Amino acid sequence: QVQLVESGGGLVQAGGSLRLSCAASGRTFSNYAMGWFRQAPGKEREFVAGIVWSPYYADSVKDRFTISRDSAKNTVYLQMNSLKPEDTAVYYCAVATALRLLTDGRADYWGQGTQVTVSS
Repeated sequence: QVQLVESGGGLVQAGGSLRLSCAASGRTFSNYAMGWFRQAPGKEREFVAGIVWSPYYADSVKDRFTISRDSAKNTVYLQMNSLKPEDTAVYYCAVATALRLLTDGRADYWGQGTQVTVSS
C-alpha cells in the first residue's frame, strides 16, 4: 500500500523558513513526478512545485521555494524561504506519472497534508 507522509510544517514568522519533507513508501517513485500543492482556507488547492529531474515552480513561489528529491530515500523536499502570510495553507505532497499530470492536479497519490502558518 502506497503512503506519502509529510512532515516539517509549523508556525513561523514572516521572512522565516521551513523545510517540508514527504517520505513515500509502498513502491519506488524514482521516475515519477513528485511535488507539492497547497490549500488555504476558503481557496482551491493550487500547485506549488514539482520535480522529475528538473524543478518546476508556480510563479508565486519562484525564487523563494526550492524543491528537491532524494530518490534513494524515495523522498521529496520543499525548502521554503522568505515566507509570507499568504503562504499559510495546508501543504500536500503528491505523486504522478508525469509532470504535466502533476501540475494539472491529476496525481495518483496524495499525502494527508501538513499545516504551514506564517504570522505577520
